Amino acid sequence: MGDDLLIQTNNISLKQIAESGQCFRMNQISEKRYGLVAFGEYVELLQLDDCRAEVLGVPQEMLPVWEDYFDLGYDYGSVVKMLCKGEDVFLRKAAAFGSGLRILRQEPFETLISFIISQNKNIPAIKKIIEKICLTYGEKKRRRIKGGSDIAYYAFPAPEKLAEAGKDALRTLGLGYRDEYVHGAALAVAEGRLDLCKLKDKSCEEVILELMELRGVGRKVASCVALFAFHKLESIPVDVWINRVIEEIYGGSFRWETYKNQAGLIQQYMFYYIRNGR
Repeated sequence: MGDDLLIQTNNISLKQIAESGQCFRMNQISEKRYGLVAFGEYVELLQLDDCRAEVLGVPQEMLPVWEDYFDLGYDYGSVVKMLCKGEDVFLRKAAAFGSGLRILRQEPFETLISFIISQNKNIPAIKKIIEKICLTYGEKKRRRIKGGSDIAYYAFPAPEKLAEAGKDALRTLGLGYRDEYVHGAALAVAEGRLDLCKLKDKSCEEVILELMELRGVGRKVASCVALFAFHKLESIPVDVWINRVIEEIYGGSFRWETYKNQAGLIQQYMFYYIRNGR
């Protein structure tokens, strides 16, 4: 059944993380409990109070992986404090409202495929397609969480599985025109033309440009992968919500360079606040 990982920090809100648009396999079970599938494992997350959360059912050998996944080594509190003391009124409100957000360190291939799928779709639709892909091509596994029942779940499929599936089969899962892009990305990784492991040591811009060589991957998708898989905190995914902030709040121009290696996190506070707080 595994151990439990206690996360103790002023900056951890499972609700905010689950609703932040960066992870599509974290689903609410009850008011303060979430189920999550990542790295081929199923765990449950429990919000104990404003400063504590638990990851339930972590295999001992996976504890460092989950500590890294929730980015426990990064000082989010200092960024929140800096913004809350700053002169920018909108960012003061955004940081205070989303102070429990964290940038997850997700598995790169799953993140790449998920954000290719995300184009021109809302979050419920993205989640539905990803679950169909996992159900059809992922490995079926079972876990029992302490105090709970036996859970059957499906891991995210390996690149080879999606490459073998072919775009026509993928289209039946509701991908639409994205079938070609998902199949092409899976094929590139399976054949070794795209080495995701090597990207983590490259600069943010190098990661983005290399990902953009894939058909169907533009700057926004590549920026999401750079931020949410490779923790390039200077990466700034700009979607309709961020464009709305820039137009409505900042008159069409925002100085991202002011925040340098924290710009991606600033973007996340903006995104969460404009969607949920105003």
